[in-house]
Amino acid sequence: MKAIASGDLTLGILGGGQLGKMLIEAASNWNIQCHVLDPDAECSCAHMAHTFVQGSFKDYDTVYNFGKNLQKITIEIEHVNVEALIQLEKEGKTIYPKPAVLQIIQDKGKQKSFYATNDLPTAPFTLLSNLQEVLAGIQNGTITYPFVQKSCTAGYDGKGVAVIRNANDLPKLLEGACVIEQLIDFEKELAVIVARDVDGKTTCFPAVEMEFHPVANLVEFLLAPAIISEQASAKAQKIAEDCITAFGLTGILAVEMFLTKSGEILINEVAPRPHNSGHHTIEANYVSQYEQLLRTIFEIPMGDTTPRDHGVMVNILGEDGYTGEALYEGLKECLAIPGVFVHLYGKKITKPFRKMGHVTIVGKDASAIKATAKLVKEQLKVIA
Repeated sequence: MKAIASGDLTLGILGGGQLGKMLIEAASNWNIQCHVLDPDAECSCAHMAHTFVQGSFKDYDTVYNFGKNLQKITIEIEHVNVEALIQLEKEGKTIYPKPAVLQIIQDKGKQKSFYATNDLPTAPFTLLSNLQEVLAGIQNGTITYPFVQKSCTAGYDGKGVAVIRNANDLPKLLEGACVIEQLIDFEKELAVIVARDVDGKTTCFPAVEMEFHPVANLVEFLLAPAIISEQASAKAQKIAEDCITAFGLTGILAVEMFLTKSGEILINEVAPRPHNSGHHTIEANYVSQYEQLLRTIFEIPMGDTTPRDHGVMVNILGEDGYTGEALYEGLKECLAIPGVFVHLYGKKITKPFRKMGHVTIVGKDASAIKATAKLVKEQLKVIA
């Protein structure tokens, strides 16, 4: 086995937000030098990276120049310049995920078509080019209430999605190319994070279930593992494995799914990077999603995804009505509770529903930690 010198391992990361921050924290255990590109000089990674470059990850020249002296590059956000990554790949750089996969996932219309082509279960859908086509479909009856409209591009963290239950919701309709789906009558929203190595071997974290904020459309509570049957859990993991294999992706893939009231499991959408649905793995599993990604990138055998304990994750969102320099109310009280792990993302400015951090609560009793999670949510507030 080849010996590795300390500091020999380097990684470029496009995006310097909280996902990059937690990836750097995992990388620091193995002395991996992380180089980060982000437009915000005060981003979460700015003061943690081995080198930080301020610049747009959407600009061809900036991405190309950032990556040309790096051998391995990954992302913490999908909305990056793929053309630059394609050129870097041609020049021998290794990109995780491959740019061809990113091109599909960046466009929700291409994503949905990919599922249909590869016999991956997903809700029936229609692709439309603009708002006028949506309105025409409603008028001629080919689109019926209730339905969901998703922008093909640029949607992120609950943005770019409109739920249209009746004619009163029509002002919410979005401009531009979009996917139209019938609103799924689901029992639970699930997610599985699956990893795949260079040899095509896959391993899954157990399925989790998510409860969403009614206004922000962001995860409010995450329960790990999901409270579902063994059959449903196995089915969700199989779908995730089939999905990452169909993409031919080396790295990790977060697969969000609906469990319908009839027992079907349908893919909602995917993210080829660390994901909000895997934050709990830092404390609740033997290997975290971040370490697992590093293992696939550096061709280290994948880790054990078995849970150590039950886990509940709560997102810390900026309180509605507050914009300005962040103040954390109730932080000391929450840190005094056994089994509570607080992660603050280092964002200086808060605004309504901005992701400012998360809290993971772990323990042997699932009901008890859910009660603690509700207490944390009531106590820990981000104001200005």
